Amino acid sequence: MAKTENRTAVEDYLKVIFSLGEWDEETVSNAAVAARLGVSTSSVSEMARKLADGGLVAHKRYGGMRLTEEGLAQALRMVRRHRLVETFLVTSLGYSWDEVHDDAEVLEHAVSTLMVDRMAEQLGHPWRDPHGDPIPTADGVLHQPAAVPLADVPVDEPRYVARIDDDDPALLRWLADTGVCVDAEVVVRERRPFGGATLVAVTAPGAGGATTAELGDQAVSALLVCVEPAARDALNDKGCHYSVCRHISATRLSEKNR
Repeated sequence: MAKTENRTAVEDYLKVIFSLGEWDEETVSNAAVAARLGVSTSSVSEMARKLADGGLVAHKRYGGMRLTEEGLAQALRMVRRHRLVETFLVTSLGYSWDEVHDDAEVLEHAVSTLMVDRMAEQLGHPWRDPHGDPIPTADGVLHQPAAVPLADVPVDEPRYVARIDDDDPALLRWLADTGVCVDAEVVVRERRPFGGATLVAVTAPGAGGATTAELGDQAVSALLVCVEPAARDALNDKGCHYSVCRHISATRLSEKNR
């Protein structure tokens, strides 16, 4: 039992370290990991030393940590499991996108590699989960679009939602009610001063017209957007669904594909 618990903890840490640095490639702080996992910073420091001793992270005292090649490879395997399980729960078991995270956290450690592969096959080998997070391939390659925070987008320039942070189920439900979803077109119309709302025109996929939503800071910070919508089918033999895509794998980052 102890070995199983230790392995689960290692897998959770590697996945969290990857997820926290997935979109900005920054060194991940102990405090950020502690906040995500709901543990003390001293516990994170102790685990960081163990991961470093195992060759899974490069860690400097007070300087945060980065995944090594082996750590990244293991993290991508866990990310694939988690995001495939989330997709399976929504697609095959009728879960809504705000219900899947906690169950996926448990199931990702329990399912076998065979079951993961069978789920992927039944789902048609999806390349992203219900929140837009890319799903690594069976070979450990993650296709990441060139997405930026909605907060950085100029007023009146159309963008398309590529990814929505899934940490807060209540926020996901609220966004769904406003029409904000993956692949929705969003256009910032106004940013009200002094911490006021951001007014956004939202056109959900297949909708006849736009609606206006007032997004607070939490909602704005949850959205990553692209200048182009995702293609329904892969654009090339590498499996890219965006014309600008980077590949994250155990050989770190490849060149952008254009």
